[in-house]
This record gives sequence, structure tokens and C-alpha cells, in this order.
Amino acid sequence: MSDKQHPIGSGFNARSTAAEVIAGLDLTGKTAVVTGGYSGIGLETTRALASAGSRVIVPARRADVAAKALDGIAGTEVDELDLADLESVREFAERRLATGDAIDILINGAGIMACPETRTSQGWELQFATNHLGHYALVNRLLPALEGARVVSVSSGAHGITPIRWDDVHFERGYGRWEAYGQSKTANVLFAVELDRLAASAGIRAFALHPGSILTPLQRHFPVAEQREMGWMDEDGNAPDYFKSTEQGAATQTWAATSPKLDGLGGLFLEDCEVTEVTEEGPGVRAHAIDPDEAQRLWAYSAELTGVNAFA
Repeated sequence: MSDKQHPIGSGFNARSTAAEVIAGLDLTGKTAVVTGGYSGIGLETTRALASAGSRVIVPARRADVAAKALDGIAGTEVDELDLADLESVREFAERRLATGDAIDILINGAGIMACPETRTSQGWELQFATNHLGHYALVNRLLPALEGARVVSVSSGAHGITPIRWDDVHFERGYGRWEAYGQSKTANVLFAVELDRLAASAGIRAFALHPGSILTPLQRHFPVAEQREMGWMDEDGNAPDYFKSTEQGAATQTWAATSPKLDGLGGLFLEDCEVTEVTEEGPGVRAHAIDPDEAQRLWAYSAELTGVNAFA
């Protein structure tokens, strides 16, 4: 896996926008599902895919809020989904499969970041449950509709914070909100690695990515004063120069979902609209997040927790 983590010459960069990376592509007749597709970089991704002719289904826990955000974007529709509720995931998948429609693009973009300690009804740590387990179950349940699809998991550079904490995955011995977030983002990458291994023979290719630093509603758990202290904005509310605009932040996942340059590839980590290198610090992907043995172990653990495994 790691020997494939090298740039392929995409022609784009950190400042490219979703509109630029999708320009000239015709997605007429294609169907995309974009979790988190009504807010932040997800909304810009939805807008880009729809502009290229794709039908875009946006699952949302707050369907009314999503419908309002998508008003005026032709070719979009909202369906109810709460990723932290496995019954909701099952019901959403059953509704989609009942239509008989193929899904050509699935972008796992919804997520929460560094929230206060919260647990699901099963006692699972909420960031791991929402960012990883919900998407794991969603993809497995939608598998019959995904033949030939691209599955894109939106991770983060925060995957570098920690590998999977096998001795205490759900932080039962003390909670760290950033460690919990970092673990969930590592899980997103490992999920893509194992999904690609399992499903490539069916034409399903999986990618994970870091979208960059962007000011979006993802920072909702951080007061403005704390965001300033962390260097995310100055006294006037402006982000530092290395931050991306929302349009730029949506580019890498849009590129991952649609670029012909990625045909025949999969199981890769992307950043700034490019395949990135394996690194120990700074930009790039950490070795622990693309370890195939760790990916298989996480898949088995996720199957045990959720009771769902389309490849069993």
C-alpha cells in the first residue's frame, strides 16, 4: 500500500477549487450520495457534483435544515439519516436499495470534531461511532448498489494524532476530545484501505483524504476566543493564509470522487488534489493509518460492534 503513496501529477494543487477540478466532466445519469452534503465543504461538493449533471442525494439528521441549504441547487434531494443510530442507517440503506438505483459515488463526509465527551446508547464514544462506525455500516448496507462506484472517506490531518487505541477505543479510562477525533480520522483511512482490498474486484475503489484546514461549522464546539487562541482566526475573524476557502476545501473530495486520473487506483490517501507521500510529520499520511493489518483488524472489530459485514 505505502509504495503506491506517490503523486500522480493531477494538475491541481492546494488552491484548486471543486468547480475547477470538476470542470469539463459530464456526470449526467450518475447518482451520488454525500453525507454531510448540506454544510461546509460538503455543500460545496454537492454543488459541484450537481453542476456536472449528477443527481445528488444528501442524507441528513436534520432534514429540514438540509432542504433549506440545498434550495435552488437542481438535481439534489434530502433523505433522513443519523449516522450515530444504526437503525437509522439500516432504514436509509433499505430505502435506497428499494429504488433499484445504482450509486456511482458515495462520499462519507459527515462528521463531528473534538466534541465534549458523549456516548451512544451502546456506550460507544460518539466521534468514533459517528465518523467511523456509522459510515462503515452505511457502506456495507449499500454494497449491492455500489458496483463500480467510488467510495470517498473524508479524513483529516488529525489522523496523525493517534493510531487506533486498541486498549481503550471508547475512552472508558479518561476522555481526550482531540485524541478521540484523531482516532476516528485514522479509522476513516484504515476503512478505505480495507474496503478497497475487499471490493476492488467488484470495481469499487475507495479513497481517504485530508481536505485541508477550513473554517466551517465543524468548529462549532470551539468558542471564538478559543479559535483565536489556537490560531484559527485573528481578532477580526479572518483565517490565516494557510487555511483554505470552502470551495478549495471541497476540491480534494470532489477530485477523489470524479477524476479519471484515479481510474484503476484505490486504497490511497489524498491531499491537495493529489496522492500524498507517507510521512512522519507535516503533510502526508502516517504509516499507522495505511497499515493493512490494522485495516483488517479494524474491519473485524467494526463488524463485531455493528453486526454488519457485507463480505462475511
